[in-house]
Amino acid sequence: MALANNLTAILNLLALLCSIPITASGIWLASKPDNECVNLLRWPVVVLGVLILVVSACGFIGAYQHKETLLAVYLCCMAILIGLLLVVLIFAFLVTRPDGSYQVPGRGYKEYRLEGFSDWLRENVVDSRNWGKIRACLADTNVCPKLSQQFITAEQFFSSSSITPLQAICFIDSILFCKQPVLTMHFLCVVQSGCCKPPTACGYNFVNPTLWLNPTNMAADADCYLWSNDQSQLCYNCNSCKAGLLGNLRQDWRKANLILIITVVVLIWVYVIACSAFRNAQTENLSRK
Repeated sequence: MALANNLTAILNLLALLCSIPITASGIWLASKPDNECVNLLRWPVVVLGVLILVVSACGFIGAYQHKETLLAVYLCCMAILIGLLLVVLIFAFLVTRPDGSYQVPGRGYKEYRLEGFSDWLRENVVDSRNWGKIRACLADTNVCPKLSQQFITAEQFFSSSSITPLQAICFIDSILFCKQPVLTMHFLCVVQSGCCKPPTACGYNFVNPTLWLNPTNMAADADCYLWSNDQSQLCYNCNSCKAGLLGNLRQDWRKANLILIITVVVLIWVYVIACSAFRNAQTENLSRK
């Protein structure tokens, strides 16, 4: 019985350690001021991580002090928490699976279509209620004007690559609240591609990264009529800008999902062994009685 309790205590300690990356992922998402909608997904991760931490601590205490009732409660609560974490993980994966990006012929960067993202994200992130705050935040930053410091010629601008998750975290992490400026690198981040220039299909002529004139195909996209050379307007009201923000959110959650998947697999493995150890201890106890 003592050996089983010691094994269960060690496994509960591992489960407690598993709660750390879960909570850290939620805090990382919560610290990113992307938009109001992230609250719908990020805070459940933080809450679940803290609950797993508390329940694992209770299980550790129960095993260490040989309190079988506390261990039984721990196993029941942990099963519920793992189930809830799986639900959040699967939901986040489904709503961030669609990718609205597409490659533009003759351009190194990608552009983004709002229709390419999930209905849930479009309805809960870039609806009219949320977009007013996001747009105001974009206009107050130097995310677009700073492009002129990076690109001088049209050839430089058109050959720039889209940022990848391995290069840096775009816009709000790097430009708005950056510790190291990323604009020295030759790429356009997701939000810059969507908000700082008109869609390529409009046929605007490049003057500088935020000044475009004489479009040749205004009917190609509704955003062609929304583009403005006014530096406080640009394409902040465009669907491409909203799509860029969703693309940034999608990148963040894909990174967080990878951490959560690994953690959940370890947590399930620990839980199964803990259940087996507890059951064996109960059988041994009954045999002795």
